[in-house]
Amino acid sequence: QVQLVESGGGLVQPGGSLRLSCAASGISFRLYRMGWYRQAPGKQRELVAAISSGGITNHADSVKGRFTISRDNAKNTVYLQMNSLKPEDTAVYYCNAGGLGLEKWGQGTQVTVSS
Repeated sequence: QVQLVESGGGLVQPGGSLRLSCAASGISFRLYRMGWYRQAPGKQRELVAAISSGGITNHADSVKGRFTISRDNAKNTVYLQMNSLKPEDTAVYYCNAGGLGLEKWGQGTQVTVSS
């Protein structure tokens, strides 16, 4: 059974940092593309960042220079380091695994940026 479990969300002040983690089980993690998406109230889910099985990354323009996606295949975990957080980054953040006929989502973790 494929599972993705996110952690690391919370409440942070503007300008602060958080690191999200997504632990995968039930898949050969290193073979899959991993991504972080977010959905704010009343808005569509959007891609934040993704990393290929080979380690190639891409980041949404809105987070470039502030967020960094990375993966540790030995730990079956993908990370999202978020720095210089802004109120508009407030959303539920979802982990996604894709490729080889698989599309799997985690349950989401809330990130709230507020003073």
